[in-house]
Amino acid sequence: MEYQNRKYPQFSACGLSCGLCPRYHMSGTSRCPGCAGDGFFTKHPSCGVLACSRRREIEYCYACDEFSCKKYDGAEQSDSFITHLNQLNDMDKVKNIGITAYSKELDEKISILEKLLANYDDGRRKSFFCIAVNLLELQNLKNTVSRIELEAHPQHPVKERAATAVHLLQMAADEQGVSLKLRKKAKK
Repeated sequence: MEYQNRKYPQFSACGLSCGLCPRYHMSGTSRCPGCAGDGFFTKHPSCGVLACSRRREIEYCYACDEFSCKKYDGAEQSDSFITHLNQLNDMDKVKNIGITAYSKELDEKISILEKLLANYDDGRRKSFFCIAVNLLELQNLKNTVSRIELEAHPQHPVKERAATAVHLLQMAADEQGVSLKLRKKAKK
């Protein structure tokens, strides 16, 4: 299996939802095209997970007989640009419902994130919105966004709209019992 662009780079071989990462929603040279998306290998020429999946001739790690291997040890304990909290759960979900059904749900979340970024980002909320959309259950997220649209009036300054959106997403996260902060690796 040769390195090639993936059909659905928004969901990575290792189970991260690349389409919900702040770097996926950037413009310019820092933008990441998602897992093995167009131009990925110039930015990430030595991804160990993709090299392994290529050797094993699988598209996603969950299809491997050795999943979850040592590459996943501690993966859910800290984050990079994107939260890793749902990484293993999302792999299980894809395994159970299939990539087509999962990608439909992820595309819906990506659309919600794009709406939040376009209408409620005051230049400081991209990571927060990415984490919230990633971690909140889809129905909870839809309900919260509907409430945001009712309470954050378009004629209000973006700073006010952002504050309303953050407040309501934080309330939804508290009700769901999730933290909307990236977790840093513990210093040794």
